[in-house]
Amino acid sequence: MTKTVRARYTLEFKQEAVRLVHGGQSIAAAARTLGVVEQTLFNWVKADRLGKLTGADSKAVSVEQMEISRLRAELARVKMERDILGKATAYFAKAQS
Repeated sequence: MTKTVRARYTLEFKQEAVRLVHGGQSIAAAARTLGVVEQTLFNWVKADRLGKLTGADSKAVSVEQMEISRLRAELARVKMERDILGKATAYFAKAQS
């Protein structure tokens, strides 16, 4: 029997994750980017809205890890925008024919 260890995240990490969602990313996309479960991120967003978001100091997130998370989120956003623009271009090119 394998015992799973529950991950614990700092308040700063949770706040950054919530900022991604408030910045326009879907919970699913932000969760994939950060490597957390969607339900966990949903709970963090809900707790933040209620003013009850807290963090644990047992899993320190370094500045580099925060920057990597931010860059992953930005990359995901840019890819989404690129895909939307590609589809729009194809649609309008088809309409012109």
